[in-house]
Order: sequence, then C-alpha cells, then structure tokens
Amino acid sequence: MRGLERFYRALLYLYPASFRNEYGRALTATFVARLRDISGPAGMLRGVLAAVGDVVPNAIAAHWEILRQDMRYAGRSLRTSVGFTLTAILVIALGVGANTAAFSLADFVLLRPLPFHEPSRLVDVWESTPGYTQMEFSPANYRDMKAMTHSFAAMGAYSDRTMNLAGTGEPRHLTVGIMTPHAMPVLGVPPLLGRAITPDDSTNEQVVVLSYGLWQTQFGEDARIVGKAIRLDGEPYTVIGVMPASFAFPTREIDAWVPLLMREAFFADRSDNFLSVVARLRPGVTTQQAAADVAAVAARLEQLDPRANERTSAIVVDMRDEMSARSRMLVLALCGAALCILLLACANLASLLLARSAHRSRELAVRAALGAGRERIVRQLVTESMALALFGGIVGVAIAIAGVPVLARLVPDSLPVNGQPSVDPRVLLVAGALVVLTGLTFGVGPAIAAGRSKALDALRSGARGGARTQRLRSVLVTIEVAACVVLLVSSGLLIRAVLRIQGTDPGFRPEGVLTLRTELTGEKAALGAERVRFYDRVLQDVRALPGVERAAYMSGLPMVMGGGVWPTTLVGAPVVRDASNTVGLRFVTPQYFAAMGIPLRAGRDIADADRRESPSVAVVSESFAKRMWPNENPIGKQFTIASIPRTIVGVVGNVRVRGLERPSEPQVYVPATQLPDGMMVFYAPKDLVIRSTVPAGTILPAVRRIIASADPDQPISDVQMLTDLVARQTSSRVTQLRLLGILATIALVIAGVGIHGLLAFAVSQRSREIGVRRALGEQARSIVGRVMREGLALATAGVAIGVLVAYLAARAMGALLAGVQPGDPLTLAGAAVLCFVTAVVGCVRPAVRAASVDPITVLRGD
Repeated sequence: MRGLERFYRALLYLYPASFRNEYGRALTATFVARLRDISGPAGMLRGVLAAVGDVVPNAIAAHWEILRQDMRYAGRSLRTSVGFTLTAILVIALGVGANTAAFSLADFVLLRPLPFHEPSRLVDVWESTPGYTQMEFSPANYRDMKAMTHSFAAMGAYSDRTMNLAGTGEPRHLTVGIMTPHAMPVLGVPPLLGRAITPDDSTNEQVVVLSYGLWQTQFGEDARIVGKAIRLDGEPYTVIGVMPASFAFPTREIDAWVPLLMREAFFADRSDNFLSVVARLRPGVTTQQAAADVAAVAARLEQLDPRANERTSAIVVDMRDEMSARSRMLVLALCGAALCILLLACANLASLLLARSAHRSRELAVRAALGAGRERIVRQLVTESMALALFGGIVGVAIAIAGVPVLARLVPDSLPVNGQPSVDPRVLLVAGALVVLTGLTFGVGPAIAAGRSKALDALRSGARGGARTQRLRSVLVTIEVAACVVLLVSSGLLIRAVLRIQGTDPGFRPEGVLTLRTELTGEKAALGAERVRFYDRVLQDVRALPGVERAAYMSGLPMVMGGGVWPTTLVGAPVVRDASNTVGLRFVTPQYFAAMGIPLRAGRDIADADRRESPSVAVVSESFAKRMWPNENPIGKQFTIASIPRTIVGVVGNVRVRGLERPSEPQVYVPATQLPDGMMVFYAPKDLVIRSTVPAGTILPAVRRIIASADPDQPISDVQMLTDLVARQTSSRVTQLRLLGILATIALVIAGVGIHGLLAFAVSQRSREIGVRRALGEQARSIVGRVMREGLALATAGVAIGVLVAYLAARAMGALLAGVQPGDPLTLAGAAVLCFVTAVVGCVRPAVRAASVDPITVLRGD
C-alpha cells in the first residue's frame, strides 16, 4: 500500500503549489484511509484508477480557476497601464510581423521545393567558355552530351520564341517554350488536362500545351479545349494538354509549349548556341559527380572538333540554385534587417518588462506579505507576459499578411514557380513559437526576480534600488542602439549604391521615347520582303504623326535583349570563341540612333540606301572600335560576323544593353534590310521606338491604328516608356530600400524610446540621491550633464558595436553595393550622427526632470 500512497503523493504535484501546500496533507490522509479497504491485485488496480480519477480532473479545474483569476487580474493590470500595454504589443507585433513577412519571402524564393517531381534531382547543364561561365548548347553539342554522359536518368533541351495567337478575339502576343520531346518528361509534372509533350511527338510539331493562365484568360477554362485547333503564326496547332497553375517553366512568363524537332540542318554549326539543357540525375548520383562527367565529355568534344569547341567545357548547376547573387542577397539582406528588428523588439520588450517589474516591486511585496507564494506571483506575471505576447503576435501576423504582397516584388522573374509568396502554415507555426518564446523569456525572468524579493526589504525601500535591473537595462539599450546602427548603415550603403546605379549613363536618352513590340512571326519574319514592307509602311506613317521626331525598329531594346552574342574576327582570320572577341549583334532600321538618343561619334547612320543588294555594312560601338583598332580610324575597316564580312560605316556611343549593373559586350548594328531570308529570325527587328515631343498617350491610339492597318492580325505588346524600362533596373532595389528605410526608422524610434525609458527609470530610482545632491548645493546644470553623459555613454557603446557589426554585414552583402565600399566613411558617420541625435533627444526629458527634483519634497517623503 505504500506504493499506492507514494503514487498518490506524486499525482498531487499536478495541482498548483498553493493548492497542494494547503490541502495536500488532508487529501493524502483521506486517500490512505480509503486504502484500508483495498486488497489484492484487483484492489490495487481500483486504487490506481481511483487516484487518477480523483486528482486529474480536480487538478485541471484548479489550474483553470487560477488561470481565470490571473487573466482577470492581468486584464485589470494592463488596462491601468495603457501606455505600457500598447507599447509592448506594438513592439512584439513589429518584431513578429517583420520576421514572418521576410522569412515567408525567403521560404518562397530560397527554400521551398520547386513544383516538379523530385526537384532535388533536377539540374541545369551549361556550356562554359572563357568569359561566359553559363552558355547555351548548340544542337550538335547537346546531342553528343546527351549520348555520351552516364550521370543522368533523362535529359532534355528547350528554348523560347514568340508566336502570335489569332482567331480567339484580339490578336495576342505569346511567349512560347519550345521543348525537345524529352524535356517535359524530365520535369515529371502531369498536366491538368490532356497530356504533355512526349517522345511520341518527335515527328509532329503542330501540337501545343497551354499554360493554366492562358487557358484561363483566353479560353475561359474550357475543359473541352483538348483536341481543338488554335492558330499560332497563322498555322493550326492542336491543343493536347493544359498544365496546372503551379507549372511555370522555364520562367513565369511562358504562355504555352510546343515541340522542338531537331532537323538535320540544326547540327551543322556547333557555334550556334541557343539550347538550354535540363536533366534529371540518376538515383545516388551527386551534382559534383555529374559535373565531372559533363566536363570529361566536353573535353572529348573539344578533341573531336577543336575549332568549334576550343576551350569549351561544361558545368552542372542545381536548378534551385539558378538565381543571381544579387537576387539572393536582396532577400537575405531583408531577412537580416528583420532579425535586427526582432532583436530590437526583444531587447525593448525585456527592458519594458524589467522596468514594470521594478515599478511594481512594492505591490508584489505587499502581496507576498499577505501570503501570496512565490509560485503564485511568478504565475501571475507570466500570465501577463503571455497575454502581451498573444495580442502582439496576432497583430504581428496581421502585419505579415499585409506586408507579404509588397515583398512579392522581390521575387526574381527567373524563378520557375507560379503564384506569389504567402504566409503559409509553416511560417505561421514559427511565428507562433516566436510569440510564445518571447512571452516566456521576458516574462519568466522578471517574474522569478520578483519572486525572490524579500517582502520586508521591498516594503521598506519602496520603489528604490534595482541596481542589477538598471545594469541589465543598460545592456539592452546598448544592444538596441547597435542594432539600429546596423540597419542605418545597411540602408545608407544601399541608398548610395542605388544612387550610383541610377546615375550610371545607359548610353542613350530615355526621356520622351515610347516603345512597343510588334514581333513578326512565321513567314512574315522569315521573308525579308515581307518584313521590309511592314517596317516601311509602319515607320512612314508613324514618322508623319504630329510631334514625332524619330521612329525606328530594332532587334531588341537595350536591357531587354541582353544576349545575341556572336564571335567576330578580322576578315580571313580564324574564329576564336571567348569573351575577348564577342559582340552583341542587333539589326536596326534608319533613324534608330537618333530615336534612342545614342550619340554618333564618327561616320554615318544606317541609311535607307543600305539594302540587301548593297555592300554589307555595320555601325559599331566605340568599345568595339577601340578593341579591334586601337588608336586607328575604324571607318572603312572590315570584320566578319555571322560568317559575313562587313565594312564599318559609323561609330556610336557605348550602350549598357545588359543593364546598369552588368558589363556589356561591344555592339554591332546591321541594317535590318540585310538580314538573310529564313536565317537568324530571332534577330528580326521587333521593337518600335518613337521619340516625340508630345505625351505618349496622344500618339499611341494613332500608332495602334497604323499597325492594325499594316497587318490586322499583328498583336501589340510591351507598350512602355523608355524611362520606365530604365527605372525597372533598380525597382527591386528601391522596393527593398523602402522596406529597409521603414525598418531603420522604426529601429531609430525604438532606440530613442529605450534610452528615454532607461534614463527616466534611473531618475525615478535615484530621486532621493538627486534630492540629497541638490540639498548639498549641486547645480541643476551639473545634474543635467550627468544624466546626458549616461545616455550618451550608452549610445557611444552601441554605436561602436553597431559600426563593427555593420561593416561585417556590408562585406557579406557586397553583391548589392555596386562598388560602394563597406567602410564608406560618409555612411558610417551619418548613421552614428543620427543615433547620437536620437540619444540626445531621448536624454533631454529625463535630464530636465532630474534637474527639477525638489530636495525638500524628496527628503520629506523619505
């Protein structure tokens, strides 16, 4: 029976300590008395069940009753301190909300598995040449790579093109993925309707798979669309399937997919690189093993064809890692800023709770003197802290839900995932855990400290004392200032970087230029006569519009078309494939340079007389002329590009075709009329640029009518001002900066409030000391100086720590700084000054309050 008695005594620990201390002995005695009538194993079992049935329900009821009392008391207590309550809830909400939003974005961009079958086995394979670490394959090299490697379970290739959809309302310009028959099976995503492109389509290219978005917007989610024919580029294509909404490959901009059939002519030129390659690793094969495999095969291909594959290797990249360092760092920097806000929030909340605990020391001492046990006091304070954490967490999650759509602008367009980031259950779980941890960490500590207080000492001292609390709060304020400096320095460096980028000369004058795309497809793009007829008619009528100064067509706008790279050589010299002799090739119509505002440095513009039957000519950029003929006049010089010798007739300024942050190859501009029939259709001019002196809205309707008159089936897309195109180069940075600026401002306010609260608390704690000093003759100015020095000392320590951490953080995010040095003295000094100014503002009121202490009143109250 002693065993049952010990079991019952253990069960009593389920009761609250206060209940157990008061009624434990009586309950145990009652239970022991009942044990006298128990005997045998069956009796023992009945005794165990009786003990559990007696204690567990009653313990739950006792805890619930105490919790109700604590919650009622907490509600009254928090209502009497509205300023403290609202401040604490806001601080928690900012910390939880900022981190939930930032890490929801990071989860979407960096962590969440891609929506493909076993995405960890998916890789991209690239050719690699000097100067170009990632280059597309030529069809011949892709064919051989697929046949000779052993690391992949499957391999496919793809590219993209544009096609015009007609016959379903207004003509629409589509971006279409062209896939080899094995590419879609590599990804392993079943279609929503019908089937995907498979090896069975290796002889039929007149089929199409629709994206979910195109099926939804253009065909009204018609479930019977499979098997029907639609017209693409004037040809009938049979719809064989519709992909699910989550499928976006290779980018989110793809509207449909058609088969890419490898004709024998594709394999003739190993320098014709246009195929991206996706592969699935065999089970058990690592990325490193696959990389060694493709590198070995590339070396063999170089031996088989040294002229075409000279210094050409191959690399393997996990599909999840196909993201620029800048895009990745944008997200990580935002997460770092959110963590700084969390650190600030936690430090400020701890400081608030410590101050409140010290302020309530007399109240708690009275409760202890009246019989409240340590556990009861601790439990009450924990309940209050958890209530604050709960309300702050709810507001924080609401902030996160509202903020995530704003952060969606930082999602890279190249990410093969449809949809936008959202606060999913996993992140909500993390946020909930964060709220609970915050409440426990900063509620239990002050509560335990309060529980250890000696009631008599506390009653005698009132609200005075608390040196340990004062030191801890000083440390917390120093942390707040340091985190504030980190945010300010990071924001300042990124502001300097954006200003430097925005001040970069793009090489053209974007003001007053309207651009739009009318991409010809099919025979209209392949046949020179059809192209020239369309260009001439549109340009003649557009140039005649009132207010239009210049109008021209070109292959692709700068910062939109970044590729189109070809090797060049002097006439008769062998072709060498590396970055030292590559250029960007563009076909343009007359007036292009004047329309874009690209300065003509020497020679002449492309002219109307430069026709197909005329000598092959080109206008080149300054960088190309200096590279090929330094210190010489390039006019009249000859070179070979795309197997055609050309004579230079003009030199123009350099243009940043790859964007404001990336280096660009020299450019070669060729007359649009000299584009051969059926070849290089990708380079057929498609973007119309119009420089005018009138608002774009006044001429755009007329331009649309002119294009419709030239070709009623020709869709118009990508209507934009050139200034907007340039502004988008820094749009993601500007979005990030706005968010960082908001977070930095919040941090600055929190740090200022922390310093103010600490000094105000110190003044109230030391009012007797200050009164005695005033009574002994110390001047008010001296007291103000002492308080100000205390505040500025904390600020100085925080600034010193913050500058060091900020420098290390800036070095880590060097990909975003655009040449700005991590230790930029102007930025560091500016952040330090802002923090010191905030500290001074936070010190003023407590200092004035200290100087106004009346010694007679203080000493009389003592």
